[in-house]
Amino acid sequence: MSVNRPMGDSESDPKARRRALDALEEVGVIVPDPDRTYVDPQVKVAAGTILYPGTHLRGATRIGSNCRIGPDCWIEDTLIEECCTVRYSVVEGAIVRAASQIGPYAHLRPGADVGPDVRVGNFVEVKQSRLERGVKAGHLAYVGDAEVGEGTNIGAGAITCNYDGTSKHRTTVGKNAFIGSNASLVAPLSIGDEAVVAAGSTITDDVPSDATAFGRARQVNKKVGPKIEEDANDDR
Repeated sequence: MSVNRPMGDSESDPKARRRALDALEEVGVIVPDPDRTYVDPQVKVAAGTILYPGTHLRGATRIGSNCRIGPDCWIEDTLIEECCTVRYSVVEGAIVRAASQIGPYAHLRPGADVGPDVRVGNFVEVKQSRLERGVKAGHLAYVGDAEVGEGTNIGAGAITCNYDGTSKHRTTVGKNAFIGSNASLVAPLSIGDEAVVAAGSTITDDVPSDATAFGRARQVNKKVGPKIEEDANDDR
């Protein structure tokens, strides 16, 4: 994020902030609490969108019609198309396509391109990745340097392991795949259409379409020996 912006922006100059909000309200943007809403003058917002308190719109941001933005969002240099919802989230240098839902507490980093009709939920981070129509990443996932096909579900705790300590590598996931909870996808990697990655797996080899991949140790249950009770009078 940029810092030390010149005077006259939405935070350092209350009059400039008020003028920017007045201009948006004139074209049909709804601002319930202007005293807690911050919009740079160059930001464009279409009619019917609501900017809830705590929203910061910065830089070259463009927001379509009938969106719900906030509360408590930082959105910078980002395109958000119509009918999207973004709550309690940070979105930087990203594209959010129509009818997508972001947050709460999501982070779209530069190069994220999600939607349309995508769900990026609680504590999900997306970086330099394309999430096609209908992808769902509901919570606690990291998607970096990836292409994810339409209709795919990314389970809680799933991550793309995109950095090997020297270079970044890409992960490709096909359409309607299912990535189980706590799966680690070690890039470079390709997962086919309709494939399933079992929960808790570490996947290092490509997965064909319609296959199910397991990358975890077999469960072993062992009997526990009789409990040794210490003598009540033992001073050890």
